[in-house]
Amino acid sequence: MKVTVEKIDDINYIMSGNVDNSIIEAKVAAYKEANPVKEGDDKKNTGEQDAAGEVFKDFIDAGIKEAKLNVADILGQPALKKYEQQTDSVYFEVEVATSPVINVDSIVYADIAPSYSKPTASPEDVEAKLMEFVKQQAPFTALEIPKAIEKDDVAVIDFTGFIDGKVFEGGSAEKFNIKVGSDKFIPGFEEQLIGMEYKEVKDIIVSFPDNYSSEDLAGKEAKFVVTLHEIQEQKVTTPDDAFAQKVLNKPEATLQTLKDQLSEQVNAEEISQIYMSELKPKIVEALLAAFDFTLPTNIVEQEIDAKVREKTRDFDEAQHKAYMQDKEKFNELRESVRTEAQKSIKMSLIVEALAKKEGITVGEQEVIGALGYQATMTGQDPQALVKYYQDNNLMVSAKMGLTEDKLFGVILGFDKA
Repeated sequence: MKVTVEKIDDINYIMSGNVDNSIIEAKVAAYKEANPVKEGDDKKNTGEQDAAGEVFKDFIDAGIKEAKLNVADILGQPALKKYEQQTDSVYFEVEVATSPVINVDSIVYADIAPSYSKPTASPEDVEAKLMEFVKQQAPFTALEIPKAIEKDDVAVIDFTGFIDGKVFEGGSAEKFNIKVGSDKFIPGFEEQLIGMEYKEVKDIIVSFPDNYSSEDLAGKEAKFVVTLHEIQEQKVTTPDDAFAQKVLNKPEATLQTLKDQLSEQVNAEEISQIYMSELKPKIVEALLAAFDFTLPTNIVEQEIDAKVREKTRDFDEAQHKAYMQDKEKFNELRESVRTEAQKSIKMSLIVEALAKKEGITVGEQEVIGALGYQATMTGQDPQALVKYYQDNNLMVSAKMGLTEDKLFGVILGFDKA
């Protein structure tokens, strides 16, 4: 096996060469000898794929040896640019890259960090936050005078769901609290509750959305037998020292103690908004301008592929077909995201280098905790969101996002505040 290596620039290489069919055939034979077909085995697995994988690995190893590269310096996965079956051999053309040298020792954070004024919560903002908190803590109690359900009422109901006349799993509950108009139930369900009287039993007919999370229920019509028990309201009390002691679980707390904590929360929320909308974009722009190094072509191309998939995710069948059949149109789409992809990869490499310099690390549990907090703040199921990230290979991206925020916090001096 002879591999030719062409050095494109300081970090990118093209490996090319032919592998004789006899080598592949020998590996297929060795695979079959080591893995004899047994009764019940998949007869389609003849060893060709496993042999091809071994040959490709051997080809890469030979290229690395030829170019005298350090395996630890290889960045990402080698990209197969060309695979061509010839008369007596297979031709490979593979692109690899090594990690660029990024000089982070000369960076001065004072030149990168944008100036900003630390927010100070006004008495009015704190009072508004206090009353919002008081309302959240207020218990729900039954209305003193019964009435029919109206939009925004909190109703206590029993319901039993049927599909094709049979009760389905997870479709029943007793003494269930639902805010009418919150749109947290199946579309059409809450609207049909309006007008129900206490103790009334009503059949509600709805259809599960086609994209419903449970495939067994998606798109199906269901009947819910609903009984209204009561309508509840929150009775807000006037906050005092006793209220503060209860919610803070501190016998020495006063109402002012609670207000001081809420003031800090208001300030934190405002600085978070300033960070996301103003400070973070400015830091990204400054860091991109501060560094100049060669980008790994194979990683950039992979990022372009990811951004194209993101852009075409919501395409219908006709749109997908149009792009697949029109090569020029597809290439135009790829080129339209190239600059964005290059900036994304460059930023990732800068953050990785600076985080290493600062000793910043992010563990898996930290990522899961951050996703859980995000889910709670947006009304989602924390476990479901974490599973979505795990199933769609987004945990690395989430980890990079947390690393970036930690680093930017150091640049802005948040770690010293």
